[in-house]
Amino acid sequence: MKGFLQQLFDYNFHCNKKIIQQCGGLDVVPENCQRLFSHILNAHHIWNHRLLGRPSEFGVWDVQPIEKWEEVHYENQRTSFEILTNTEDFMKRVEYENSQGRTFSNETKDILFHIINHSTHHRGQIMMELRASGTVPEPLDYIHYKR
Repeated sequence: MKGFLQQLFDYNFHCNKKIIQQCGGLDVVPENCQRLFSHILNAHHIWNHRLLGRPSEFGVWDVQPIEKWEEVHYENQRTSFEILTNTEDFMKRVEYENSQGRTFSNETKDILFHIINHSTHHRGQIMMELRASGTVPEPLDYIHYKR
């Protein structure tokens, strides 16, 4: 499981880096792309911190300046790999509070997979926004990454 999750986080890192590069090359980044990519970065940060039992530095919908995307992205990846490396029991339940203050508990493996799945979902929305604004997004499908 650890190896597969590491592959998924590598894929997630690759795709987010492509989004950062593509948006960084635009004269004007659509506002919703900024909002959605900031949300991807913030949510990844929040879930990492929940897994580590630390308070989060970001709100779920805080808008990150585009100049800060790469820094937050690298820190998220570094922290996720630290979590993956140090986790022995992926079935261990983690208790956390959501953004509305409700308490939940999920297995570590499910939280880690959620980070990947959540990012993929919102990257799809970003790609639709880019296309609607006249930019052809690069393919980010997992199979393209594995080729």
